[in-house]
Amino acid sequence: MAGLKKQGTVKTRDRLLKAAIEVFSTEGFVGATTREIARVAGVNEVTLFRYFPSKEQLLGAVAQHITALKAEALAHQEEWTQDLHRDLLHYATLHDKMLEEYEALIRMFIGEAQRHPQEALQVLQQSFLPLREKLIAYLRNCIERGSVRPDVDLPLAVDQFTGMLLAGMVRRHVIPIMRGYSRAQYLEGCVELFVRGISTVVVNPSCAMTRPPAN
Repeated sequence: MAGLKKQGTVKTRDRLLKAAIEVFSTEGFVGATTREIARVAGVNEVTLFRYFPSKEQLLGAVAQHITALKAEALAHQEEWTQDLHRDLLHYATLHDKMLEEYEALIRMFIGEAQRHPQEALQVLQQSFLPLREKLIAYLRNCIERGSVRPDVDLPLAVDQFTGMLLAGMVRRHVIPIMRGYSRAQYLEGCVELFVRGISTVVVNPSCAMTRPPAN
């Protein structure tokens, strides 16, 4: 009996998160109401508040939900290959998958950045910054192993890397024109460029990266 109750609790929470993602994506954080989110989830507003006492806490749960795949991968860095290019390509693929799956929500975050209440901004930072710190920690270990230059500003480098990935997603959806390369090629190119910039290995610039045909 307790197991069925727990299962029902999980399903209700998942429905609320799915509804919140839908409503936040279309209405924005400021325009979204807990009443509408509860309606889309098929529950009453009182039930929503039992799971999430405020809209800010619901936003935080949404942010944790969409970053869960990356968080799981980064939590087990001992299982990574320790090959800089391969590991960063794995990270970039997970990051791009998250951006693509929640594209409308991510663009809402960007578009409404100046309108978010301070509490909402703090919630988003608390959800996304740990992922940034874990990638910085991975690169710090790479410095200790000798595969990344010790003079690299890691926070700056990580922000530049994830910025390239975000720009790729935005470009695909905002200006969807043929560019002569595939999504996979863009990710590979971002990783290649990033690794060239931080690696201790000197790459011969005459060695062009081999790319498969564009889709």
